Amino acid sequence: MQKGNPFGTHRVIEPKGVLPQPAWKIDNTMEIYDNEILIDVQTLNVDSASFTQIKEEVGKDPAKIAAKILSIVGERGKQHNPVTGSGGMLIGTVKEVGPALVGKTELKAGDRIATLVSLSLTPLKINEIVKVHVDKDQVDVKAQAILFESGIFSKLPDDMDDAMALAVLDVAGAPAQTAKLCQPGNSVLLIGGAGKSGLLCLAEARRAVGVSGKIIVLDYSQKDCDLVKSLGMADVIIQGDATDAVGTYEKIVEVTGGELVDVTINMVNIENTEMASIMSTKDTGVVYFFSMATSFTKAALGAEGIGKEPLMIVGNGYTKNHAIISLQTVRDFPAIAKIFKEKYV
Repeated sequence: MQKGNPFGTHRVIEPKGVLPQPAWKIDNTMEIYDNEILIDVQTLNVDSASFTQIKEEVGKDPAKIAAKILSIVGERGKQHNPVTGSGGMLIGTVKEVGPALVGKTELKAGDRIATLVSLSLTPLKINEIVKVHVDKDQVDVKAQAILFESGIFSKLPDDMDDAMALAVLDVAGAPAQTAKLCQPGNSVLLIGGAGKSGLLCLAEARRAVGVSGKIIVLDYSQKDCDLVKSLGMADVIIQGDATDAVGTYEKIVEVTGGELVDVTINMVNIENTEMASIMSTKDTGVVYFFSMATSFTKAALGAEGIGKEPLMIVGNGYTKNHAIISLQTVRDFPAIAKIFKEKYV
């Protein structure tokens, strides 16, 4: 059995010298190296930005979506959308653990897990797409995948349906980071507050800022605004278009009395919402871009162009204990758990 690099660089085909995530193509043969874990895959959770882009390109026909995913994986050896640059994550069952990892990992054959690293770096071989869940961003498959030695994971909880756990863990970084960033008394703007990450961040933001804080949610559709309203956690709900930076800014000025917000969490899956986030936030505030549709160039140069200097944070999908925190969020807020069950199970 061949020895592998902890970060998976032995799988990179092109270009040489890079890590698996930015690589254009990786080796997806399913014969493991000594420090890899082989997984029988049940379901892929394609990230929202990527799934939305695929639907925009080929339409909502499940067969066409399946064909596009097969094409991407066939070309790249991984589910790495060439347009958005993003992937998603998966759930499955451990089939084999490389001998170099025995004693180093808690995993063993038969364990059911969710990978907490992006599909954009995960060697994946799909034998069959069984079903495309168009409204859930999920794809049931007969497939296998590789988890590298450095890869993180979560064992699937016993008290939650797999599909629901997958939906929660897919965005686990967002609520955990929100809990860290928001402080008692803060004013917080959630852009895209009705999606998977939005609902979890709404709960954690409300918990963090307390009764003295203010939660503002901006969402595009009236249906989503009504959903957020039904939870009773937001102080202000605005129906609006986050691609309209000036219009969004004017609404935030109005509802904050010109003070703007301390923290903005951006979770939308479309482009060109950077400036609405930056303009709505105090110079002393924080903008957390969890969306994979975010452009560093637009955010950095746009902020410079209007003389703004909030701290801008890239939405790293990992933060310490993020899986534990996000699963507990759902347990702690039954109304959100109910929505997740209705939407994703």
